[in-house]
Amino acid sequence: METIESSGGEEGPALPYVAVVSGSPAPASRTLALARHVGACLAREGAAVRYLDVRELPADDLLSARQRSAETQSACALVQGAAGIVLVTPVYNAAYSGVLKAFLDLLPQFGLRGKVALPLAVGGTVAHMLVIDYALRPVLASMGAGHVLAGVFLLDSWIRQHDSGGLFIDREVVERLQQSLHELGRAVHRPPPEATRQ
Repeated sequence: METIESSGGEEGPALPYVAVVSGSPAPASRTLALARHVGACLAREGAAVRYLDVRELPADDLLSARQRSAETQSACALVQGAAGIVLVTPVYNAAYSGVLKAFLDLLPQFGLRGKVALPLAVGGTVAHMLVIDYALRPVLASMGAGHVLAGVFLLDSWIRQHDSGGLFIDREVVERLQQSLHELGRAVHRPPPEATRQ
């Protein structure tokens, strides 16, 4: 199910938005919390944000790699209509999650054509950080992403949830994450050449 995060301004049909996709198979996880945190950060910078929790899509569609249900068709349309996409995934056995792979398989061959993409991965050891460069980036590029930003890897020990529901991210990585989100927001909302000349 998708949720729209208010960007604090007028949201017309042509307003570019960022799709934040959580690829965690767990109902409550650091990955999902990070996806929500990322969306909130982007919204504070003025971006329109839409969320997608892949785990909520019908399992039959994911297993068969077919857009049979209205929910799956809507999820694929959401991603294809986005100007930017953030993929947030846990790392299992040095690979991004199977549920995220199943969702990407549902999209057309060039379903990310022209989009700005930011891969984020959460893992238990620094050895897992290579999943971004050797697994996620090639897939995003092969699907036509116009610009794949440098991804950010976070150790799960760097992410802690407050009792209030907020998220605390270790200073080891928080500045790099914020910089990547800023670059994404700037790329998505970069004015057309005509506007910059006026």
